[in-house]
Amino acid sequence: MLTLAISSRTLFDLDEAHKIFLTEGLSAYRDYQLAREDEPLEPGVAFMLVQKLLNIKHPENGGDLVEVVLVSRNNGDTGLRIFNSIEHHGLNISRAVFSNGGSPYDYLPALGVELFLSAHNSDVVGAIKAGHAAAHLMTRKSIKSQDSQVRIAFDGDAVIFSDESEQIYQSGGLEAFRENEHNLRNQPLTPGPFERFLKKLHDLQTLFAPGESPIRTALVTARSAPSHKRVILTLRSWGIRIDEALFLGGQDKSDFLKSFRADIFFEDQLTYVKTASEHTATGHVPYGITNHQPIIKKES
Repeated sequence: MLTLAISSRTLFDLDEAHKIFLTEGLSAYRDYQLAREDEPLEPGVAFMLVQKLLNIKHPENGGDLVEVVLVSRNNGDTGLRIFNSIEHHGLNISRAVFSNGGSPYDYLPALGVELFLSAHNSDVVGAIKAGHAAAHLMTRKSIKSQDSQVRIAFDGDAVIFSDESEQIYQSGGLEAFRENEHNLRNQPLTPGPFERFLKKLHDLQTLFAPGESPIRTALVTARSAPSHKRVILTLRSWGIRIDEALFLGGQDKSDFLKSFRADIFFEDQLTYVKTASEHTATGHVPYGITNHQPIIKKES
């Protein structure tokens, strides 16, 4: 079972309500939500991803393979509209945490979560520091998907892998980076915050016959030859197969993500996040040297 925690502002379009909270305060926000308690919310940026994931069933027994848990800074009172909207849209979500303004990421270990998606950046930073795969999604309305397959794209360094190589690039430039990758080409990269989530996706894919998996993954990285070799050998040493690998040599990633038809893309550098988010839901991973976050050293 793959377990995701997702915030209410990424699952539904709560921008208008959030503006009232920011400009008029908590009391006005509460009145606004209660007055519209039976008015369903429109789908948000991660709605299609969640809907697709919840539709994945075991190929033999038809059981659920993905659970989604709602986490929200609302309280149970204002959160009732969110649960009514879940029921309206027919989403199989039964567990929720309403933290009443507190940080919900403290509950992630107890929930057994492998991925946390939120519109609240400080919650994502806290989750990353605690060793969880997490991403900050910029809120907007849902974009219709073309098919039922879940397509998930990842950047490499500081997402799937640690930022050890990115540190070399930032401090010594491209030639120092290339020399380091050549010298260490047979040494696997250290896992980053999304390694375990990618491994979980791979485990789900192996339940299905070749060519029939409802999940498709892609690595979309600014690396190019010859630094690609270390990436490939690292994934092989982890026992992970990724469906598509794009080594773009510093090119902008947005057109490639559009061609891949990604439902979500995980990226650590805000420059790429901004361009990619024009075409697909894009999660900013606030980890590593480009985000001034400490490295997480952990075993695979």
